[in-house]
Amino acid sequence: MSELLVDRRDDGVVILTLNRPDRRNSMTEGMTEQWRETVAELNADRAVRCVVVTGAGSAFSSGGDMSWLADRGTESVPDLRDRMLAFYRTWLSITELEVPTIAAVNGAAVGAGLCVALACDLVYAADEAKLLAPFTGLGLHPGMAATYLLPKSGGLRLARELLLTGRTILGAEAAQRGLLNQAFPHSDLISEVLNIAAMIAGNAPIATKLTKVALNQEHHDLEAALRWESLAQPVTMASADMREGLAANRERRRPKFTGT
Repeated sequence: MSELLVDRRDDGVVILTLNRPDRRNSMTEGMTEQWRETVAELNADRAVRCVVVTGAGSAFSSGGDMSWLADRGTESVPDLRDRMLAFYRTWLSITELEVPTIAAVNGAAVGAGLCVALACDLVYAADEAKLLAPFTGLGLHPGMAATYLLPKSGGLRLARELLLTGRTILGAEAAQRGLLNQAFPHSDLISEVLNIAAMIAGNAPIATKLTKVALNQEHHDLEAALRWESLAQPVTMASADMREGLAANRERRRPKFTGT
């Protein structure tokens, strides 16, 4: 059985499902390798317009496989450093996709699993999904860029609270405190996320990709943003997609963007 399911939809949305439900979708070496190969394939596929990440069964992901972690105590610090860095970089390669990414946190997102969700461009969760980063309670320093992703997503004070206490925060509270975009009843989560993904996929691909780049640059001042936009917007002005978008607006119909 594949530990990572890939569902390619006709509208350009791709759903990646972590598929180890009997172990709460913990990250094994096999799943990690499948993730690396799949993300590389998606990055090269021009038909992809949005990627959704979710989990099979009752959890999103319980993080790194605990049995795998337990075996690491026999390795030297330099060897562990190299191994963990490769592990982190593989999973966080989701940030390198040019198309928007969405995490649909259907259940528990723990440690590294929570970090992978927060690494996506948009994050939605079930109201009762349990989110936690219990690293210090396990005797571990946080990993998977937790000390970057949590403050960036929810602010430094919330990040301190979650990382230093290891407490659980439910999806509804996480949305209220700005850690993620929105929470939905569990039964509505996937349909709501797919509606959002379809909206993104229906927009002009070139404009969408350049907008993602702009947002990820975190312009340090107004002038930097203007300089970027004065280059990026003319790129889209020269595209067939802009002409299609204007024509569709004029004719009161849905545009058919081609990414050209």
